[in-house]
Amino acid sequence: MAADFAALDAEVARLTDVNASAIALMNGIAQRVADAVAADNLADNTHTAQLSAELSAQTDALAASVTANTPAAPTP
Repeated sequence: MAADFAALDAEVARLTDVNASAIALMNGIAQRVADAVAADNLADNTHTAQLSAELSAQTDALAASVTANTPAAPTP
């Protein structure tokens, strides 16, 4: 039974790392778009601002889902 938990612990740790990477990636993209809008480097700022807001919302949803579905660390 302990081996089953070790494998599960390893899978949770791997998924945690993957999700953290996805969140960092989406936050980076959203920030780049926001920076471009602020610098007025884009032809269609309204559309770009909407895309940036949607990307931020999706990042928040992913982060909330990961948090809600990540079990608490067991107490030693």
